[in-house]
Amino acid sequence: MTDNNIYTNDGTVTLKHERAIKRKTGNWKACPFILGTIYIFSYVEIMIIAIVILVVFIHMFICFIGNECCERLAYYGMSTNLVNYLSDRLNQGNVCASTNVANWAGTCYATPLLGAFLADAYFGRYWTIASFSIIYFIGMTLLTLSASLKALQPICDADATTCHPTSTQTTLTFVALYLIALGTGGIKPCVSSFGADQFDETDVRERKKKSSFFNWFYLSINIGALFAASVLVWVQMNVGWGWGFGVPAVAMGAAVVFFFSGSSLYRIQKATGSPFVSLFQVVIASFRKINVKPPKEKSLLYETIDTESQIVGSRKLEHTDKLRFFDKAAVEMDSDRNKATRNAWKLCTVTQVEELKCVIGLLPVWATGIIFAAVYSQMSTMFVLQGNTMDQHIGPNFRIPSASLSLFDTLSVIFWAPVYERILIPIVRRFTKHERGFTQLQRMGIGLLISLFSMMAAAGLEVVRLNYVRTHNLYNEETIPITIFWQVPQYFLIGCAEVFTFIGQLEFFYDQAPYAMRSLCSALSLTTIALGNYLSSVLVQVVAKVTTENGKPGWIPDNLNEGHLDYFFGLLAILSLLNLVVYVFIAKSYTYKKVSGLPN
Repeated sequence: MTDNNIYTNDGTVTLKHERAIKRKTGNWKACPFILGTIYIFSYVEIMIIAIVILVVFIHMFICFIGNECCERLAYYGMSTNLVNYLSDRLNQGNVCASTNVANWAGTCYATPLLGAFLADAYFGRYWTIASFSIIYFIGMTLLTLSASLKALQPICDADATTCHPTSTQTTLTFVALYLIALGTGGIKPCVSSFGADQFDETDVRERKKKSSFFNWFYLSINIGALFAASVLVWVQMNVGWGWGFGVPAVAMGAAVVFFFSGSSLYRIQKATGSPFVSLFQVVIASFRKINVKPPKEKSLLYETIDTESQIVGSRKLEHTDKLRFFDKAAVEMDSDRNKATRNAWKLCTVTQVEELKCVIGLLPVWATGIIFAAVYSQMSTMFVLQGNTMDQHIGPNFRIPSASLSLFDTLSVIFWAPVYERILIPIVRRFTKHERGFTQLQRMGIGLLISLFSMMAAAGLEVVRLNYVRTHNLYNEETIPITIFWQVPQYFLIGCAEVFTFIGQLEFFYDQAPYAMRSLCSALSLTTIALGNYLSSVLVQVVAKVTTENGKPGWIPDNLNEGHLDYFFGLLAILSLLNLVVYVFIAKSYTYKKVSGLPN
């Protein structure tokens, strides 16, 4: 048996820096320690486990036990209901609380740039996930203590409707939250790439599994979110915030232990040094040869003769005709032919040039994800505030917290992810002849369209709610007799949009990124969520300022019965439509990268 059949050929090694053996490492057997969760908390979770185990036996290669789902349980265990915590316990108004949640969530999706850079350049994905998971756990523990210890809790009135936090208590809460934001920065960009690293791209059989991996990866995230949005939110609102934050803290601790326990099975891509150096070399070399005209024959451009790229961690890319200016960097002059004096800042390979083109080509697609992320962020802010004004009772005695409605987003993802993988793709493949059914860009575009419908549904519901308020003169009522379950369609549509757009983004940015920048480009895709949250925060602030002039209550007052939240949702729907039109033009002009030696 040849080495090609025994060992991986994509540069992966084991934790002991030995070449990875195919049958002993990676593939689906490593996934349980990366993707799933440890659910031993309640009867509800046991039922979830039963469903998951059933799916595992049906599909054989699907696995849901490990780091990512526990981390998502911890994250959604806080973020789903955080706007209510800031409002109730830290005495913040609707605008202030929603702005703080959006800013914090945005930071959670901005810090991945730091974590990804450290992973690609210095530590590798394994050690980045491990170390930042510990920081995350420390933040969760501190948040739990701030909500549990009497000395750290704000003093509340006898009826518990108004609390009076000190500046120290407020500061401690935000220190804990931003420690969590830092911790998540090392996990988010690395886990999906680390999981995909378990499949050898040079092996045809393993390469086909990689596309399915991203669907099951996103599904595992939502297994954790399901428990967070249902049981944890109810615990926070009815048992106590200490317990509500404590359970996900324990889950995160379990995730750290479980991740380390699978270390012997992992395939690890070695860190390659700063990926920016190679990109800067192309830019500098291009401007140094600004007066040089690239040859029409691409074979005359400089490239190494080795099988692998001279860039550590990368494979050769074929030349493309886009952004021809940067081809100047690969034009070999007489002064470049002497190997002894050859300067990497004057002469670059075709692969280096194409990697820069890849990064530049990703940016327009990346930008169109920001509006979608702003729509997605409404689930943890405006959807929750809208739900607070509606009837939350199920029967005479049980009341469902408004933040728990996000479980319908989760259920939508859990429903659509396997439907997409097992039913939709085979059907679409018959017509498109594409191995994935839809191209990655087509998949993302469909999600953008569905998110538009979600905003239209939210705006329509708010129109109905406000009409009821005005017809029955219920302006001063905290809740009105319209069931909160009318919010289900807007949550369900966002969940469907996630399966298309967010999973499509994960796969697209991993697949189209330069090999040595896969964590960084995965982080780049996550920054759309950061900027979407920041955009939502800015929109709320601007709308509040503009619409409250001359003493008007504005679109988003503390008493939403006096406002026009429907106008805010309508604004997001208009922005979504404009964004979709721009996206279609960008997608039509995009050129997918071509890897030498691999089928495309």
